[in-house]
Amino acid sequence: MKQYDIDQLRNVGLVAHGDAGKTSLAEAMLYTSGASDRLGKVGDVSCVMDFDPDEVKRGITINASLAFCEWDSYKINIVDTPGYVNFIAETQGSMRVLDTAIVVISANEGVQIITEKVWKWADEETLPRAIFINKMDHERANFAKVVDDVEKILKKKPVKFQIPLDTGTNLKGVVDLIKMKSYSFASDQSGKVTEGEIPSDLKDEVDQHREELIEAAAEAIDELTEKYLEEGSLTDDEIKKGLKAGINNASVIPVLCGSALNNQGVSLLMDTIVEYFPSPDTRPPIKGKDNSQKEVDRKNSPDEPLSALVFKTIADPYAGQLTLFRTYSGVLKSDSVALNSTTKSKEKLGSLFCIQGKKQTSVPGISAGDFGVVAKLKKTMTGDTLSDDKKVIIFEPIKFPRPVLSLSVVPKKKQDEEKLSSSLQRLAVEDPTLQVSRDPQTNELIISGMGQLHLEIIVTRLQRKFGVEVEVKTPKVPYKETIRGKTKVQGKYKKQSGGRGQFGDTWLELAPLPHGDGFKFINKIVGGAIPRQYIPAVEKGIIEAMNGGVLAGYPIVDFQATLYDGSFHEVDSSEMAFKIAASMGFKKGVAECKPVLLEPIVSMEITVPGDMMGEVIGDVNSRRGKVLGVDPAGSNQVIKANVPTAEVLKYAPDLRALTGGRGSFSMEFSHYEEVPKHLTDKVIEQSKKEKE
Repeated sequence: MKQYDIDQLRNVGLVAHGDAGKTSLAEAMLYTSGASDRLGKVGDVSCVMDFDPDEVKRGITINASLAFCEWDSYKINIVDTPGYVNFIAETQGSMRVLDTAIVVISANEGVQIITEKVWKWADEETLPRAIFINKMDHERANFAKVVDDVEKILKKKPVKFQIPLDTGTNLKGVVDLIKMKSYSFASDQSGKVTEGEIPSDLKDEVDQHREELIEAAAEAIDELTEKYLEEGSLTDDEIKKGLKAGINNASVIPVLCGSALNNQGVSLLMDTIVEYFPSPDTRPPIKGKDNSQKEVDRKNSPDEPLSALVFKTIADPYAGQLTLFRTYSGVLKSDSVALNSTTKSKEKLGSLFCIQGKKQTSVPGISAGDFGVVAKLKKTMTGDTLSDDKKVIIFEPIKFPRPVLSLSVVPKKKQDEEKLSSSLQRLAVEDPTLQVSRDPQTNELIISGMGQLHLEIIVTRLQRKFGVEVEVKTPKVPYKETIRGKTKVQGKYKKQSGGRGQFGDTWLELAPLPHGDGFKFINKIVGGAIPRQYIPAVEKGIIEAMNGGVLAGYPIVDFQATLYDGSFHEVDSSEMAFKIAASMGFKKGVAECKPVLLEPIVSMEITVPGDMMGEVIGDVNSRRGKVLGVDPAGSNQVIKANVPTAEVLKYAPDLRALTGGRGSFSMEFSHYEEVPKHLTDKVIEQSKKEKE
C-alpha cells in the first residue's frame, strides 16, 4: 500500500443529525475517488461504512466507522459517525481524533438538535469544521434558510465557498466563489462536473458573496487585514492563504452543497478538502501528561517520540478484539512493542492494518497523522494512550456521557447465566456507554445505556454474536425500610421436647439512627447473663433478619440494636438457638418501632432550551421532584433537581418527547428518603404480588 507524507493526509469526520446523509456522502466520496467500485446505499449490503447487520437492517448508522480514499495524490481518512441520540456517544469519542469535522445539514430540515450537539463538541475541541448542505435536490431544499439557521442557532457566520444553481429537482450545479466559475453536475451519479461561466443573471449576487469571502480571508491573518483595509482587494494566492488559515483556527466555516445520494458536488468537496483543510502537521501540538503528571506535548510529526490514542474498540467474534487508533507522533510499527501509558503495561503488536469499513489491508506501520487498526491487544481499551516507553505521554481519556436508561436482563435458558455475564462484558469493551452491573439488593443483572433503541441493539447482538437470548424488564426499585420509634423487646427460642433441646433468650433495645448510618450493634451484657461465645450469634441473627423487613420484605437500615439482658440453659443453649432468638425478637421489635419505607433519590441535571424550562420544571414537580436551582448554559438552562428513582426509570424517552429531542440529562444516586404514606401501601401491595 502506498505510503503518504504527513502533509498529504487529511483527517475528516462526517457529523450530523440522523438522516442528514453522512453515510451517503461517505459512500459517494469512496465511489468518486475509486476506493469503492459502486455507489453504496444505506440499508444495503453494498454500503461500505454501515456494514454491521443491525445497521443494514435498520438503515441507520449505529457505529462510527473508518475508511480512506486517495484524491489528487492525497489520502483522505473518513470517519463516519452516528447521528441518532442513542448512539451519539461514538460521535463524541471520534471527534477527539479528527482534524476537521464536516457538519452535514439537510437542505430541507436545516439545523437540528444533534447538529447543535456536534457543533458544541467541535467548539470544545477547537476543531476546524466545514458545512456540507446536503439534499439540495429535495423539493423543499432552501440553501439560504440553512445558512441563516447556522448563523442564528449555532452563533457562527459561515463563509459560502459555493452557491447553488437553482435547487430542488431543478438543481443544475454550483457557482464556485473562489475560482469564480460555474460547475454543472452530471445526472448519472458519476460525480463528474463540467466547468463553465457564471450566468449573467447571478452576477450581482455572486459579487456580493465573493466580497464576503474575501473579507473572511482578510480577517484570518493580520497582515492581510491591513492590506485589505488599505487597498480594498487581495490576490488569489492571498485569498487562498487567508482561507486556509481561517479554517485551521476555526474562524472560517466554509459552506459547500450538493446531493450525496446522487453524487453531485462531492468531487468539489474533495477538491476543497485537499486544498484548504488542514493536514495533521499544521495542527497544534497534542497535549498530555508524563508519569509525574507534568504537562507535556507532542508535535504532529513522525520525527517525534511515539504517541497514539485509541478511539474505538470492536469485539469481532472471529478476529478477536480490534483496536482503532490515531497516531499523533512517531511511527507505530507492525510486530513491535508499545507502552500502554494509561495502564502502564507493555503491549506486543502483531500486524497493523488500514481499514476500509470492515475490509483490512496490512501495512508495515502507521505514521504520525494517520489511522490504523491492530488486533488482539490484551490490556488496551478505548481512550488509552500508546506511547514511547522512554518519552512517556498520557492523553486525557475520552469522556463518554453517562447512561440514561437501565433494564434488567434474564437469560431465557438457565444454563446461559454465566455466558450472559461474559458476553455482556465483551460488548461493554466495544461500547463504553454500555454499563453492566449486578444490583446487590435485588440481585438483578442490569444493563444501562443511552436509550431504548441502544439497549434493543445490545439484546439483538447478544443473540446474534453469542447465541444468548434474554428477557428484559424494568429494574426493581431498591427500596429499604427503617424505624422511627424505640422499643425494648424479648426474643426467646425454646425447643425442649424430646432429645437435645434448644434454648436462647435475648432482650433487645431498638432505636433509629440518622440517614446513612447503617446498622450498629451494642453489647451491654453484664454478669454473664448470656455467655460471651453466644454474643456474636445474636448479632448474626439480627443481620440476617434485617435483610427482610416487616413492611414489604426490603432490607432494614439506619438503626441501633442493643443487647442488654437475656438468659441461657447450661445444656440446651447453642449459637443457633441465640441466633434464632435474636432474629425473632428483632422482627417483633421492628413492628413496634413505627417502621417506614425508604426510596432511593437521584440527583439530576437536566439541560433544556430556555423556552422549554417551565414545561420541564412542571414535569419534574409532577414526578415528586424537588428543583434545587437553575443555571444558565449558553442558550440552554440546566435544571438541578432531586427526584425519586421510581419516577424516572423511563425518563429518557419522556424527556425526548417533551423537548422534541432537544433536552438531555444525567443522574446519579443521591440518598434515601421516606416514601409518602399514600404511596407506601401501593409499594407494599406490589411487593406481595411479586412474592406470590
